[in-house]
Amino acid sequence: MGGALAEVADADLAEALAEQVRRAAASRTPLRIFGGDTKAFYGRRVEGGEALRLAGHRGIVDYDPSELVITARAGAPLAEIEARLAQHGQRLAFEPPRLGPASTIGGVVAAGLAGPRRPFAGAIRDSVLGATILDGAGRRLRFGGQVFKNVAGFDAFRLQAGALGALGAILEVSLRVAPAPRRETALALEMESAAARGWLTELMRRPSPLSGAFHDGARLHLRLSGGEAGVAAMARELGGETESLGFWDAVRDHAHPALAGEAPLWRLSLPQTAPIPSVGEVAAWDWAGAQIWLRSDAPAEAVWQAAAAAGGHATLFRGARPGEEVFQPLAPAMLALHQRLKGALDPAGVLNPGRMYGAL
Repeated sequence: MGGALAEVADADLAEALAEQVRRAAASRTPLRIFGGDTKAFYGRRVEGGEALRLAGHRGIVDYDPSELVITARAGAPLAEIEARLAQHGQRLAFEPPRLGPASTIGGVVAAGLAGPRRPFAGAIRDSVLGATILDGAGRRLRFGGQVFKNVAGFDAFRLQAGALGALGAILEVSLRVAPAPRRETALALEMESAAARGWLTELMRRPSPLSGAFHDGARLHLRLSGGEAGVAAMARELGGETESLGFWDAVRDHAHPALAGEAPLWRLSLPQTAPIPSVGEVAAWDWAGAQIWLRSDAPAEAVWQAAAAAGGHATLFRGARPGEEVFQPLAPAMLALHQRLKGALDPAGVLNPGRMYGAL
């Protein structure tokens, strides 16, 4: 009986959220969508408007460890998801940042942020199998499912990863999960930044249990994950100093001193072999040299242009002023595509308007 009552309550809450969206669409009232609100710093600010709170829409809907898939409502705390997976020796492959106990799985997907394991295990969009959303008309739309099918068509559910709620308020999401490694170890090596990036490029051309590579400006930090024998053999080959795996928790959660604080922080995504542009001070790099954390007083346009010239893009990850653009400007054709998607899924333009770009 308790389970049935919970299902009724969840259905009632989902309908109340849908009704709020319908009212907002009718009156053209902007909605600020959030769960635990732990990522309010990320993206542009949604000025004014009305709060659409998803944290109450919580709970794990379905989880069969043998299928390596979990389905949860958007308001389910990330900590609850990870605790359930850990009971069965599993984890989220993309290692999302845990930015506080209020962090929700819906917010994780909407922000699209991944941790140090990203270049070795894939992005969030690679793990999303399906999603149920509220579109800008208050309709419940289901995309994808619980099993990946390679079919022709548009994977609309993957668009929710990193869309910051601009293309729908996520109600429920299905994610592929991965077995946890049997063994992990952390190493620190004395190696200069440029030399470390080149060395890692060569190392990653061969099979290895590498699952993290972070440089803090002084030393290269590595994490190895996998079977007992493979991790032990690679650790012996690499040498260096063994350190606590807690170091990688700090990197993942942006608690490392190089990433922490309130000062503006840029994130550059570059080809691993590309030179780091000279438009600021490199605080650290992650993803084996493909994600650069930069502190810079240079104009945003200069940072964006330098990142593009290096074959990548830049985001003002933290510290944007109200009204300031934070993401790499889109080419006109790409912006037009984004606007058509926004218009199709949110015709009244009420879902987190301006959170990604001022023109969306």
